[in-house]
Amino acid sequence: MSVIVRFAPSPTGYLHIGGARTALFNWLFARHHGGRYLLRIEDTDRQRSTEPAIAAILDGLGWLGLESDEPPVYQFSRIEQHKAAVQRLLEQGLAYRCWCTPEELEAMRERARAEKRPIRYDGTWRERDPREAPAGVDPVVRFKAPLDGETVVEDRVQGTVRFANTQLDDMILLRADGTPTYMLSVVVDDIEMGITHIIRGDDHLNNAARHANLFRALGHEPPVFAHIPLIHGPDGAKLSKRHGALGVDAYRELGYLPEAMRNYLLRLGWAHGDEEIISTQQAIAWFDLDGIGRSPARFDFAKLDSVNAHYLKERADNELVTLVAPRLEAAGHRLGEPERRRLEQAMPGLKQRARTLVDLASSAAFYIQARPLPLDAKAAKLLDPAARAELARLAPVLAAVEPFAEAGLEAAARAHAERQGLGFGKLAQPLRAALTGRTVSPGLFEVMAILGREEVLLRLEDAATGRNPAMQQSD
Repeated sequence: MSVIVRFAPSPTGYLHIGGARTALFNWLFARHHGGRYLLRIEDTDRQRSTEPAIAAILDGLGWLGLESDEPPVYQFSRIEQHKAAVQRLLEQGLAYRCWCTPEELEAMRERARAEKRPIRYDGTWRERDPREAPAGVDPVVRFKAPLDGETVVEDRVQGTVRFANTQLDDMILLRADGTPTYMLSVVVDDIEMGITHIIRGDDHLNNAARHANLFRALGHEPPVFAHIPLIHGPDGAKLSKRHGALGVDAYRELGYLPEAMRNYLLRLGWAHGDEEIISTQQAIAWFDLDGIGRSPARFDFAKLDSVNAHYLKERADNELVTLVAPRLEAAGHRLGEPERRRLEQAMPGLKQRARTLVDLASSAAFYIQARPLPLDAKAAKLLDPAARAELARLAPVLAAVEPFAEAGLEAAARAHAERQGLGFGKLAQPLRAALTGRTVSPGLFEVMAILGREEVLLRLEDAATGRNPAMQQSD
């Protein structure tokens, strides 16, 4: 059997993190088995489905590298196929028209509440003669669910799940206005798309019995079901925005790499031994449904940051420059070819300390900052008059270093500190502040070598003469 899976989001909002994980699991399962991964946009809710939401879903999947193997299927465009399926069920006596009014349905619900029974349709029109239909009421079409026994779902994650058929009411297939319901459309589309495995969140598990019965009524055995536990927050509560229930686009803005997101989402509910860092190629080789756990996964930003930091270190330096450039330009920095070359030289040191692209852009900014260099409060405090005078004495010493490289610069600076009777830290701290505007940076002499002789001397001159406004305020 050739594997065919689908990711089927409703375009009523952004592509959230749980949906992204579902898409990933489907994509990996298809890749592992040499099958096909399809996308179906379930846009039958015309009031809530929007074009911006569809665009956000497609964009998010594209960023994650989870594009469909075929053009997306739009469920609403298939409405005639859905109606045709209902007509077949009606002709076979497997569905029926129901003329209950809203008032009758409400009375039905009230009786169930009063008798402390589950609220469900009571089958009023199941065997009733349609000739008794009241005038002026448009009927819905309901499915004739089995009345006794049980429906068994063999789920690849949840195991054997049994549903008493007395708990399954006659669900609506067509609304009174003739539009299909989700419960109908999803089954008809899965049949016609040839779906072999349905991998989705376990919030759909209760639908599985109804879907299975409808598959069989339409003449098909249901696909293999695999219902994935949902994602919770670190505290075990249902995932919310405070935990990280954001759109995929938000994670991109927060500076996460798509390969890191794929790795992290993979480990939310799936495991292969103790492996934490799993490349996409390795994930394809290893992924199968038996690795999915039954307990809810817990979202943890600290772990995501750790995974992302790993992938930042793995990325090529020139690629990282391309990724941070828009962030730096948006912050008002000019990036010509000299600035890009400087950033690429700096990346090996910068990416060792960064967790996200936001971190990386922030830590890289001083390399391309226009003079006079902005100083943070701690850096400005270090550049008191005595420190500035010492930097003025150091400048000609550094200017004479040839070649202008790390080893020679460090030797010259340490020799100068010794001649002046200074502990090296007393010189290095204000020197770092003058060159970077901060008290924390990559290696000091690495920074100097990357900035180059001319820029280092100009920044030292700015510091020694007190040109920076922050220094003037601290005097």
